[in-house]
Amino acid sequence: MKNKTLFLLLGAGILLGAAVRPGDPWVEGREKVGAMAGLIQAEYFRTAEADKMARAAVRGMLETLDPHSYLLDPDNLARMSEEQRGAYFGLGIQIQKHMDKLVVIAPIEGTPAWRMGLQAGDTITHIEGESTVLISANDAVSKLRGPKGTKVAITVAREGLEKPFDLTITREEIPLYSVPYAFMLDEATGYVFIRYFAENTTAELEAKLETLRNAGMKNLVLDLRGNVGGPLFQAIGVADEFLARGESIVSIRGRNPDFDRQYPATRNGQYEAVPLVVLISQGSASASEIVAGAVMDHDRGLILGEDSWGKSLVQKMFPLSEDTAMALTIARYYTPSGRSLQRDYSHLDDYFLDTKVLAESDREVKYTDKGRKVLGQGGITPDLTVVFNLLPYTAELRIRGAFFAYARKFTSRQTLLSKKFVFPADGNAARPAPGMIQLSRVFLADAAVLEDFRAFLIENKMPADETKFKEAAVEVKRELEREIASLLWGGEEGWRAFEKNDPVILKALEVMPEAARMIQ
Repeated sequence: MKNKTLFLLLGAGILLGAAVRPGDPWVEGREKVGAMAGLIQAEYFRTAEADKMARAAVRGMLETLDPHSYLLDPDNLARMSEEQRGAYFGLGIQIQKHMDKLVVIAPIEGTPAWRMGLQAGDTITHIEGESTVLISANDAVSKLRGPKGTKVAITVAREGLEKPFDLTITREEIPLYSVPYAFMLDEATGYVFIRYFAENTTAELEAKLETLRNAGMKNLVLDLRGNVGGPLFQAIGVADEFLARGESIVSIRGRNPDFDRQYPATRNGQYEAVPLVVLISQGSASASEIVAGAVMDHDRGLILGEDSWGKSLVQKMFPLSEDTAMALTIARYYTPSGRSLQRDYSHLDDYFLDTKVLAESDREVKYTDKGRKVLGQGGITPDLTVVFNLLPYTAELRIRGAFFAYARKFTSRQTLLSKKFVFPADGNAARPAPGMIQLSRVFLADAAVLEDFRAFLIENKMPADETKFKEAAVEVKRELEREIASLLWGGEEGWRAFEKNDPVILKALEVMPEAARMIQ
């Protein structure tokens, strides 16, 4: 057995039956798998790929268990480790695939890409001499990342330059922030977006909350929409920020009693008295549901948005080799009221594709501290339902990259209207030329901008139906304001521009007095 991971195949029974006793049904299965592996190794017409076989065997076993037990191969394990650690080694750029082009959305300030002069809108045409036309954005990310101190060669095309140019960039450690945005929505209300949970999430959140408190925060909107989760202990740490010491946050129970745990809040004197609205969506799962469930069950704040995903299964990582691991479900978690939020996964197609919620009569009923009825088996049903879906026309333009492409041309003065603007990079002239519009820290997409954008769509043969455009005008305006503000002042300003007109945010501000009454 020349391959270090072939043991996975030979010992598939060892993997799940390490503690078997004579007569245990696992023994027979283990022996059969080992015999099969030996037979393939001896008789197959060519040398079998041991790694490929081993991983396929483990994946096959895990697929019979549940949707959240899975194998992490070297690439996926490395990617997950980067996300959980909150850093990776690379260039420091955000990229997207627009049609067949790999486009730089923005370089991160202070990173190698930023120092080498990469700009938003640059197209990376080649990575190490290989064309990027046929590779996905994920494949491109894998090629651009690598060990610290190593180099990667890229070819960049930039509008206004006749020829592409080559760069060789040394990879460095690039921070990843799980709490990327925090700002004041109004004079009294702070907003924090947690993108996902990682090893530093609680510390990042505390730093953001302290900044908001110094800015006058009296109320808080905590945005967990689209947050698919992460480490259990970070969910506990985040919930602890808002709950009194001793209040239950979550409990886990499994077939093996060694995994059974109760997790209460352990600290006081944080943000227990700040009126709170938590935003969730269908993409909110696992750790984000632990936080929302604890807030809801203790009547600590209002939950607003859509029914969350419904994942109450807890995974533990088991290393299988130095570069391969298995995430195995070892328990369920339960909210403080005792409900499991896990949706039925007996039919995987329905589990992943069907977002319908069970009828209330088919769901477990529990009660909050103050006696409000809450439901299990289907995620968290919010206190107030607010659905925010883009119109198909707006979604199509977003997928085509139309908003970003226009914003890039606008901020580069390559559209008719944009030639009338004085941008921040131009300096703050006390008296702009007659007819010029000087921007400070706000960009508003008025009727003239919408007209300019539609002209851009027509020129570039993108969907520009007049009726659909008018119907989507509010959404189009919001998308343009985000993209242009991002290019002019950075990602957080773009996010702020978008969220100020987000109907879910507007509803959160409206119901904040009700959230305040819950803690009186």
